[in-house]
Amino acid sequence: MNAPKLFFEDFTPGSVADYGPRLITREEIVAFATEFDPQPFHLDEEAARASMLGGLCASGWHSCCLLMRMICDGYVLDSASMGAPGVDELKWLAPVRPGDSLIVRRTVLEARASQSRPAMGLLKLLFEMRNGAGECVMTLRTTMMVRRRETASVA
Repeated sequence: MNAPKLFFEDFTPGSVADYGPRLITREEIVAFATEFDPQPFHLDEEAARASMLGGLCASGWHSCCLLMRMICDGYVLDSASMGAPGVDELKWLAPVRPGDSLIVRRTVLEARASQSRPAMGLLKLLFEMRNGAGECVMTLRTTMMVRRRETASVA
């Protein structure tokens, strides 16, 4: 693995970055759903049209996996990431459809040094996934733990 290029100090509150686009196909929607979320509106166009969703759409969990891949390719694998303690909030706002071209926007909401672990910083992040029409289809808020470039000196 390559040495990280991005450290805690490289993420400033208010900074924004976009990742993608990623084109979503019918085949990948059905393949993911077949394996992990076999509800009819993720598998079959006719059943999906009859549902409240009005057509075939990706599982929300598929959307989460797509977001993770897009941010890994976009910056996480180039960072000194130490993981995340969980997700604070996840909202699926609109269906992800075959043919959608997805973009993920990352906004740094807050950045603070860890009190208990001086070598680590904590980033509060908002991710917004949008389709090609600009409609927000999903939001995710989380905290990311990132190694600091320079550890604060102990008082």
